[in-house]
Amino acid sequence: MADDVAARRKALPPPPDSPDGGGDDYLERRTLRRGSAGWLLLTGLGVAYVVSGDFSGWNVGLDKGGFGGLAIATVLMGAMYACLVFSLAELSTILPTAGGGYGFARRALGPWGGFLTGTAILIEYILAPAAIVIFIGDYVESLGPFGLTSGWPVYLGCFVIFIGVHLWGVGEALRFSLVVTAVAVAALLIFAIGAFTEFSADGLNDIPVDPQAFGSNSWLPLGVLGIWAAFPFGMWFFLGVEGVPLAAEEAKDPVRSMPRALAISMGVLALLALITFFAATGAQGADAVKTAGNPLVVALEGDGGPTALSRFVNYAGLAGLVASFFSLIYAGSRQLFALSRAGYLPRFLSLTSKRKAPYLGLVIPGAIGFALAAATGNGARMLNIAVFGATISYALMALSHIMLRRREPGLERPYRTPGGVLTSSVAFVLALSALVATFLVDKDAAFIALAVYAVALAYFAFYSRHHLVASAPEEEFAALAEAEAELTRD
Repeated sequence: MADDVAARRKALPPPPDSPDGGGDDYLERRTLRRGSAGWLLLTGLGVAYVVSGDFSGWNVGLDKGGFGGLAIATVLMGAMYACLVFSLAELSTILPTAGGGYGFARRALGPWGGFLTGTAILIEYILAPAAIVIFIGDYVESLGPFGLTSGWPVYLGCFVIFIGVHLWGVGEALRFSLVVTAVAVAALLIFAIGAFTEFSADGLNDIPVDPQAFGSNSWLPLGVLGIWAAFPFGMWFFLGVEGVPLAAEEAKDPVRSMPRALAISMGVLALLALITFFAATGAQGADAVKTAGNPLVVALEGDGGPTALSRFVNYAGLAGLVASFFSLIYAGSRQLFALSRAGYLPRFLSLTSKRKAPYLGLVIPGAIGFALAAATGNGARMLNIAVFGATISYALMALSHIMLRRREPGLERPYRTPGGVLTSSVAFVLALSALVATFLVDKDAAFIALAVYAVALAYFAFYSRHHLVASAPEEEFAALAEAEAELTRD
């Protein structure tokens, strides 16, 4: 059978723009630097994606569901991410390429499933940096260095500087990310020590109760529906960790390092979420921080004005934002690279430089992100659009794990998800629940994301699905599965 599969592999149609019919030159011009990241850098990447969410954003969930509503939402969303991460750990050892979620869904759900998943991931990773750069601008203005204010010069400077680091090389980029992330994590721990000295359990449930809300009480002031409305904000403690597999093609020994990095980064994030949530709400009360743009600073200052610790946390919040901004640029470029290399998007976007960086995959999304930030200044709206794309991708990636387990039980799996299909099924159900919850928070953002999705699907339906590159790793992997299935039927 192996010989027959190899023969069918050679018979796959070559990339349309490959003059020699073998695709070697095509792929040589689209190569990443392999072996650049071990488990420590990958773990740092996983935490970096998310750490800005500990400094701001999550607290709006208090306004939607109160302390009890956000607490339950955070536990459920944490369970979703844990189940998803364990599912992705298995999938990333089966197919350790830059395609990540697109590659997994391509094998399990076909070209349409692969494109739907990849597009949802792109929506998340292009919109999120655009939102975060606005938050960076707000922090810079509040800190006041050199008289800078939030606006397009700050946004442009962030994109130019940090895309420049990525263009220098992936190893240098991930080491920079690790250092900035370590500073942000240390600051969160220092914040917690200071905030817990002012902790009062009475402050957790001080949000006024809405007597008209079904099931409302002091712990659920907005009622049972408030739990659901808080889902997207419970996600902010973990949003982005699923992007670690996008580094698989550049990782050292991805079969071993990827599951380890995913598990450790998820554990770190869960611990930070627990500490930050209780410390910030208990120090000054949930009502005081529920709409604050810098909830950790508010939790430390109260009515007493700035302190040395609050100023330190303010600067550290900027470090956290930079870490997430920087790492999300990386994730978006790798997903775009993989989709472009396989022909789902224009192929020139996957060309790599002499330093093996997908330069157009970095610059073009950066230009889009800068334009959106400068034109709208609405970071919350863009982040809600990113969350909508994220929930779609989560559901499809969890479904991919389920389908591959059922259709290809004999597929070699160096790492197996604890709980198997049950684990990915939990992730799938909770992801769909979170997707619906996004309409409760921001209907306009959800419909904008759907409109972007519709345009992308039209491009795929009428053009790119007819011009896929068979020699791209994710496409080749799926084609081999089809060849094996055909041989089995014969």
